[in-house]
Amino acid sequence: MRPRGGSPPVDGLMTRTNVFGHKLDEPSFVDRATTEIRQAILSGQLRPGQVFSLRNLAGQLGVSFIPVREALRSLEREGLVVINRGRSTSVAPLSSDDLHSLCQLRRRIEPELASRACLLISPTDLDMHELRLAEARQNRNQPEDRYEAHRELLGALLGPAATTWDLRLLHMLWHATERYLRFGLDHREHAPVGAGSPDESLGAAQVDLICAFRSRDPRKAKVAMFRHVDWTERSAAQGSAAV
Repeated sequence: MRPRGGSPPVDGLMTRTNVFGHKLDEPSFVDRATTEIRQAILSGQLRPGQVFSLRNLAGQLGVSFIPVREALRSLEREGLVVINRGRSTSVAPLSSDDLHSLCQLRRRIEPELASRACLLISPTDLDMHELRLAEARQNRNQPEDRYEAHRELLGALLGPAATTWDLRLLHMLWHATERYLRFGLDHREHAPVGAGSPDESLGAAQVDLICAFRSRDPRKAKVAMFRHVDWTERSAAQGSAAV
């Protein structure tokens, strides 16, 4: 979570003046709390296994206990937190078995959707997302934007053939996988010279997908999506092993 003026962050979370700035209704508090906590977990500000109190978390976010509790329930369903007895919550640990299960689910869904969606997405849409990715890569100080652009790309590529329930499940899987991928690419960034930068490896994976979809060949799109999930698991596995 990035500072936006006002009070300083506490334990990686923003106070009410930083996050909200104005009074919101209860559903909006839940949405904002969910977004802020998820982002802190995905970015590594809240580390795997870190324990925190729901009441303290509510105070740090400047909201009541109820919306934070609802936010954490949503994040538990996404596999990002573990709610314990006594109103304490911990960030879900990284597990190679969990990572493999996530990627196995993605392999069952995404390649099949890709084989159909490549015939439905327009070249103009692909051009637009290439520009979006290029802009995100140029902003090297904003890794959140690069990962958001990557999720947008996956949604745009598969969306034309996906149902609402497909996309709901996929967004949950993408968020859960992204936490591992960020740790993996961060580990690569600090690896010896020659390992390649995170931006380069992520960018190459994106180019591979877009080229396959431009071919409008269902077999190529399907294989490329399989290849992409395989790359994600390999890259992400480095992170879970390093934590």
